[in-house]
Amino acid sequence: MSQRLLGGLPTAPVGYGAMVLSPGVYGEIDDGRGVAALHAALDAGATMIDTSDGYGADGHNEQLVGRALAGRRDEVVIATKFGFRIPDGAKPHTFPVTYSFGELAVNAEPQYVRGYAEQSLRNLGTDVIDLYYPHFPDPEVPFEDTVGAVAELVAAGLVRHLGLSNVTADQLRAAHAVHPVAAVQTQWSMWQPVDPALLAAARELGAGLVAWSPLGGGFLTGTVQQVADGDFRQHMPRFDAANLAANNDRYAPLRGIAVELGLTPGQLALAWLLHQDEHVVPIPGSRTPAHIEENQAAAAVELDAGVLARIDDALAAFAPAGEGALLSGAERS
Repeated sequence: MSQRLLGGLPTAPVGYGAMVLSPGVYGEIDDGRGVAALHAALDAGATMIDTSDGYGADGHNEQLVGRALAGRRDEVVIATKFGFRIPDGAKPHTFPVTYSFGELAVNAEPQYVRGYAEQSLRNLGTDVIDLYYPHFPDPEVPFEDTVGAVAELVAAGLVRHLGLSNVTADQLRAAHAVHPVAAVQTQWSMWQPVDPALLAAARELGAGLVAWSPLGGGFLTGTVQQVADGDFRQHMPRFDAANLAANNDRYAPLRGIAVELGLTPGQLALAWLLHQDEHVVPIPGSRTPAHIEENQAAAAVELDAGVLARIDDALAAFAPAGEGALLSGAERS
């Protein structure tokens, strides 16, 4: 399988997002199933595993990843994020989001960054993090200060590459002036366009794009008819029952193109995204080995100019019902 470059970091075209393997995301899950999913991702060709110290309680997601990768560390690029696991005595710094609960809280003060990284290294059972991101810019800390703290970890050999997550083009430029940025993680899919200014800045600066929620929280697989209790998507307006029904109707033309090409809707969504930029790496998450294999196979799909034009026409014909971006308009501006 061909590789893609995120800055100077090579990885397979489709990574794996491990967030779904902790309870409280898509409902309950046991660790045995989570380990099996991670092994399926590696066996199918994924080389980048994305996690965060904020996924699951008490570092659960990182610990699960570490357990699954034991003995296979040299096959994997480990990407993780920090800022949500606020230390005792540190102040939560809140910012608005479009989830139904309205806001999230981080603390990315430089004095805590090394401690975050050391805990993640213990959780993951490794001595170096390949790609390390502030999960969100801290609204009360100069972004350059947070980035500078990560740069110190790179100099110390605890981190190989600096990444950024959920940033604006201006924040990317400010960070890059402090230390080269290998990758920017941002929401990007058929139903959530990338910020054009951010994409342009990443291309200019040589940073790759890591697309989170590339399947629209599972919607673009064409299989989501409702979300159950305990599923995090209950907090997302596009998964409200009325919006979800409307969106499924509106996306029927895309599903039709997938059938015509002999692809699953999810494979079409990932292949389309891979064709948008040679340095984009989507990180779909799934708990089912067969679906994980399908996602990885999307890297081999070639879409010609005519098909891409038809997809773009179908996407331009309507707007999805419900807010889709994580950050509020005020926060993004």
